[in-house]
Amino acid sequence: MGSVEPVDLPGLPVLSVAELVRRIRQTLAADELLQNVLVQGEISNFRRQGSGHLYFTLKDSQGRLRCVMFRSAAVRLTFEPADGLAVLALGSVGFYELGGDCQLYVEQLYPAGTGALYLAFQQLKDKLAAEGLFDPAHKRPLPFLPRRIALITSPTGAAVRDMITVSQRRFPGLALLVIPAVVQGEEGPASVIQALEWANQQPDVDLIILGRGGGSLEELWTFNDERVARAIFASRLPVVSAVGHETDFTIADFVADRRAPTPSAAAEIAVPSRDQLERDVQALVARMQSACQAGIRRRRQAWEHVAAAAALRRPQDRLRRYAQRVDELAADLERQVQERLRQTRDRADRAAQSLARWAGSGTWRRRQAWEHLKLRLQQAGKAMLSRPRARLAEQAAKLSALSPLATLARGYAVCRQWDGTVVRRWQQVAVGDAVEVLLAVGRLDCRVEGSGPSFPDAAESGSSPVAPPDGSGERPGAGFRPAQASSRPGRRRARNAAIPLQCSLWSGTIAGEGGAHPGGGPQEGERQNRDGHQGESGNEA
Repeated sequence: MGSVEPVDLPGLPVLSVAELVRRIRQTLAADELLQNVLVQGEISNFRRQGSGHLYFTLKDSQGRLRCVMFRSAAVRLTFEPADGLAVLALGSVGFYELGGDCQLYVEQLYPAGTGALYLAFQQLKDKLAAEGLFDPAHKRPLPFLPRRIALITSPTGAAVRDMITVSQRRFPGLALLVIPAVVQGEEGPASVIQALEWANQQPDVDLIILGRGGGSLEELWTFNDERVARAIFASRLPVVSAVGHETDFTIADFVADRRAPTPSAAAEIAVPSRDQLERDVQALVARMQSACQAGIRRRRQAWEHVAAAAALRRPQDRLRRYAQRVDELAADLERQVQERLRQTRDRADRAAQSLARWAGSGTWRRRQAWEHLKLRLQQAGKAMLSRPRARLAEQAAKLSALSPLATLARGYAVCRQWDGTVVRRWQQVAVGDAVEVLLAVGRLDCRVEGSGPSFPDAAESGSSPVAPPDGSGERPGAGFRPAQASSRPGRRRARNAAIPLQCSLWSGTIAGEGGAHPGGGPQEGERQNRDGHQGESGNEA
């Protein structure tokens, strides 16, 4: 890189950027004209920051100036700035070192001319309409005959005299309360709001009229203030707005419950005419009297019509006719009753004679016999049908009772020798013989250790022992000694464990202490069914 040759500079001091911008700022601050300057121009590049500060540019055909309006000053604005709006900006000129910009610090901002005021009016109107302050649903009806009316207006203006004059002319003696208020200038909004609040605190006031005379848009601007509009909306009492002339419209007119074109018209709307009320009352009284007289006339005519009836002039004549008619009806009723009794008595006599003749002949006896036979035949038919049904049910019950499976299921058992012979008597086996006992589930392979009769009579007669019906004789199982039975040797040596048995001939049951041998193969099952049918009669008792 080549070396830089020194340049001959004139004898001027060298300043840093910070020193230069500081000197510019001090120079601008020292100029008194620039510290309180009023600038007119058109807004462009307008933006509102989240902090509330406003940043925009004022321009005209030959120049531009950066402007800043801090939040503390922006909250006092009565309109919303926007691009293209001509305004008057009051503030001081300064230099922003970090940005290197010369800018105007705006303290107050005014719309330029009447057109700007109208723009501010339109913007506030749209805002309040969006919030619902103009909604007809919030409009309250005016009282028909207010006890006292509060007039909020200037006490020295012509509007208050007009309202008082019209009110007294329409309804002499009506109570009026004049509440003085400033209706023009910067103090106007606060004064009107205070008057509205005070009027709402009066217990005997039923209506408020808010009015003033005509004027320019600037003179009527008190009633275009947002605070006044919200105070009217929050009023407890109905409010009639009567501001300016018929062609003048303010925000108060849209918020109020009723708009009057002039203060005099407001008095006409709020105060009824006493003369008209008296005429209405007289007309109602006349209509009521006419209706009453017509009703009395109709009732008198009805009464005269009833009074003129013959029944009321000579009531005894109608009573005599009714008495005579009653006597005739009573005599006719007595004749009809006697005739009916005679006819009934004659029919009863003829029936008795006919019955006597019929009972004396054989026809009546034959009919009685026929009825008796008919009844017996019906009973016999029913008996003939019931006996076969009963016999069928009895046979079905016997078959079910005689079923070998049912017998075994009730706890009985079948004792067989190993050749298949059913053991019915104790003499058929000897001590030491192997027997097979068939149960409802399974079987037992047993060996006889002892035998003998349970009842002596049963042993001699050879019949199956049964329990004595009267409880006498030997107790079931008397003389029977418990025996030990062991499994049969031979083909069932695998089950050679002794199975204790207790046999009761009276009950016909054989119970084993130990597990029953499971049933054998298909041939043994068939033999069990066959032998069970054979041994049922010998072991069932």
